[in-house]
Amino acid sequence: MAHLRKTATLEMVAERAGVSMKTASNAVNGTGRMADKTRDRVLAVVEELGYKVNVAARNLTRGRTDSLTLAVPTLKAAYLAELAEAVVETARDMNLVVYVTTYPDDGATGSHRLLRQFNSQLTDGLLLSLSEHETLDKSAFNVDYPLVCFGSRNTYELVDRVTTDDVADARAATEYLLACGSTSIAVVGAHAPFDPRAIEAAYEGNAELRMRGVAEALAAAGRPLDPRLIGVTGYDWTIGSGFRAAMATVNAGVPFDGLVCFNDGLATGAISALRESGLRVPTDVQVIGFDNVEESAFLTPPLTSMDSRIEWIARTGLERLVARINGATDPPASMMAHSKVIARDTTR
Repeated sequence: MAHLRKTATLEMVAERAGVSMKTASNAVNGTGRMADKTRDRVLAVVEELGYKVNVAARNLTRGRTDSLTLAVPTLKAAYLAELAEAVVETARDMNLVVYVTTYPDDGATGSHRLLRQFNSQLTDGLLLSLSEHETLDKSAFNVDYPLVCFGSRNTYELVDRVTTDDVADARAATEYLLACGSTSIAVVGAHAPFDPRAIEAAYEGNAELRMRGVAEALAAAGRPLDPRLIGVTGYDWTIGSGFRAAMATVNAGVPFDGLVCFNDGLATGAISALRESGLRVPTDVQVIGFDNVEESAFLTPPLTSMDSRIEWIARTGLERLVARINGATDPPASMMAHSKVIARDTTR
């Protein structure tokens, strides 16, 4: 019968190397001052005994884990999957580890519960991608650990937030279609039927802010948004939802020659609906999406899209969170970037 090897301890290393526990600890962790010969002797014993550093104990002593948590509503959405990958890769360059988790995106209490239950002893801070389904009140952000949020939801200036400017970006997308010759613009991705007053006053939410941007661009061009040309999808921003909403818009019988879709999945479905309806892209209808996910460049035709600035969001969020972990006390801020049009073959 095989005998289990006894787990080596730091005390065993110190005894075998003929040094104190403190000297052994310093040698293992690369700290302290000692003769090279002493450090080499300790490390040789570490190798001989197979000693493994107790990371949990070391972190407890240091008060730091050098790891972070990223929480997103889902990893099924292409944008959120790419954001998670960008955060992990950027953190690796910063010698940090990121643990990625999801929370229930049920429109109820998923992110609120996550904020209450986050354990800051496991990782040093939380990057939270805010759900479009859930509206948090001020009390949700009253936390005692470093927190930085991604997304368009309101954080009441209580925590740092990193996002793109949805209103300005939707204006830019609409203006681009108009500049390319479209005269009647439709939309796919609204959460609810068009309410001009609510959209004019919107200050949070991807769909609401992007709708506001489209409406502002059309109003400035003297072409008010026609409510019959707004495809309502609720919170379902999938390819299938884009197909159904675009088909319903076509069947409404109001001609349009430009289509703004609030993400690339919606745009992919919408293009299929246009084709099934006998409309050519971009000859009859020009289409622009949002997020510029990887697949967009490989569609037929390749999709024109608004750049999501994922790399900027990932690095800015991480740098801000690290600053908070290191004790930064400046007031929380909303950091915004403007996107640009990535022109491809669904526009002229």
